[in-house]
Amino acid sequence: MTSQTTIDKAPQGPGGQVPVVAPSKGLRGHPWLTLFAVAIGVMMVALDGTIVAIANPAIQKDLGASLADVQWITNGYLLALAVALITAGKLGDRFGHRQTFLIGIAGFAAASGAIGLSDSIALVIAFRVLQGLFGALLMPAALGLLRATFPAEKLNMAIGIWGMVIGASTAGGPIVGGLLVEHVSWQSVFFINVPVGVVALVFGLVILKDHRAENAPRSFDVLGILLLSGAMASLIWGIIKAGESWGWASGNTWAFLGGAVLLFVFFAVWETKVKEPLIPLGMFRSVPLSAGVVLMVLMAFAFMGGLFFVTFYLQGVKGLSPVDSGMHLLPLTAMMIVSSPLAGALITKFGPRIPLVGGMVCTAGAMFGMITLTAGTGTLAMSLWFALLGLGLAPVMVGATEVIVGNAPLELSGVAGGLQQAAMQVGGALGTAVLGAVMSSKVSSAFAENWEKAGIPVPPDPKLEQAAEFGMVPAEMAKAPGMTPDLFAKIGGVIHDTFMSGMGLAFTVAGVVAVVAALVATLTKRGENAEAGAGGAHI
Repeated sequence: MTSQTTIDKAPQGPGGQVPVVAPSKGLRGHPWLTLFAVAIGVMMVALDGTIVAIANPAIQKDLGASLADVQWITNGYLLALAVALITAGKLGDRFGHRQTFLIGIAGFAAASGAIGLSDSIALVIAFRVLQGLFGALLMPAALGLLRATFPAEKLNMAIGIWGMVIGASTAGGPIVGGLLVEHVSWQSVFFINVPVGVVALVFGLVILKDHRAENAPRSFDVLGILLLSGAMASLIWGIIKAGESWGWASGNTWAFLGGAVLLFVFFAVWETKVKEPLIPLGMFRSVPLSAGVVLMVLMAFAFMGGLFFVTFYLQGVKGLSPVDSGMHLLPLTAMMIVSSPLAGALITKFGPRIPLVGGMVCTAGAMFGMITLTAGTGTLAMSLWFALLGLGLAPVMVGATEVIVGNAPLELSGVAGGLQQAAMQVGGALGTAVLGAVMSSKVSSAFAENWEKAGIPVPPDPKLEQAAEFGMVPAEMAKAPGMTPDLFAKIGGVIHDTFMSGMGLAFTVAGVVAVVAALVATLTKRGENAEAGAGGAHI
């Protein structure tokens, strides 16, 4: 038997009534303790998104994996997460967000431990897929719990802290991962989730209170789940394979993307006919909610796509270790930690539109500013652009989340949370794949020209052109027959210059996308029922 939220009815005016959360007594259901319990679980999943990237080289060496195998350590997780998020949100709406959150925590920790015990790359990938599925249960439920626990006047601040935890964990992943891999083992990157998961589970059992709307869904749209899952799988698979091996001109790529479009169309038609749809399309009649979803996609496109190249710039061009690279990203992390709660306070006072527009303008400025980075750029100059990026991202992470979840009714808060996370995953996958294609195209056109300009007497090696896509000068090249220090320096210069030209074009595209996102942000506004007053919350 699960506990039910106490719902009072407060007058909203001629339009009807708005639910008000009754004050909670004791530990269970206490808003700030709920935020703390939710934050532990969210931190585990967010940290895992970037910490594993640092462990990939060690996993490849230890298990003898191919490049494609290593890519699927990340891609399998991303695919499972993106496909399952909205369905997982619906499960929370139906069975309670407390239950789905706790199952997600337990499953994620168990899958992490299983990866650490795996002795083959196939098992690592399989358990990473399980991680993604359990992570999908956890993330929308976290937002549903926050929305159902906090009153309107404090919800933005809570989401601000929630966004701060995600941002700090995501950016801190390379530091933690570097320390663990260098001083312990790659398995420790996964084993660390087990004790964290146990702590999160204990706090969740003691503190979290189940909240359900009186008109929560009682049935499942099975065909809708299958259609949406197939559409998301086709979309993400096509994007991943286009960036990984097929290329954007491939018939296979467009077959999957075209199949995704058809499945989305079938899904939309079916949702208008079923009694209890997975995603009531009437949600998207809300222009602010729709704008929030688009904004989340564009923000993730620019941020995740751009951050992908920053890590290669720091380790390849600047020659920093994984730990040092993470340390150089501290201005980004620190600014997100500081500005996320402030963004929540600003959004509470002024509404989301101005902070969202300002955040995307700062993000665009950071992207355009990073075009000026060179091999000789100092730490201070880099830190300024990274800090500006963190300053821009914080209000967008907080504000877009509030716009999406705050403009959805209580009985669909889980679906709204899943929609927010799915938009972020799709945007991140698109950003990495599209900007990767932009990079590859620029490298292909610039490498031969840079090689000729450098006056290198031997023809260019195709393998060196591939190295230029990552800015990495192969260390073994120094021992090649006939290699002199001068020739090695020239080839290294060509690789770095070519990478920088490709990265500059990628950041230009990311900056343009951020400008478009700033325009989309002008269409956002606070959730209508959250405006009812300080005492009530449409949660």
